[in-house]
Amino acid sequence: MYIRKVDGPRVVKLPDGSMLTRADLPSPETRRWVASRKALVVKAVKHGLISESEALNSYGLSDEELTSWEQAVEAHGEVALKATSVQKYRHS
Repeated sequence: MYIRKVDGPRVVKLPDGSMLTRADLPSPETRRWVASRKALVVKAVKHGLISESEALNSYGLSDEELTSWEQAVEAHGEVALKATSVQKYRHS
């Protein structure tokens, strides 16, 4: 088995006691961003599994897009990342 060299940790422990690994993250080829995938990327950045710049480069996200995901989760929880919830949780 070959383990690829990566900068940073391979696994982080989340506040609820669960573990988040790089293998749990969405594929860099992801084009359909459902709420659960967005939430994984936000958790990974927040808890130091990947850096913000790594997330932006790997997934082709803009600063504004990732920031909006982070703000939505912080303000309203992961449910705010659902496409059907955008208007309900949009900042006025």
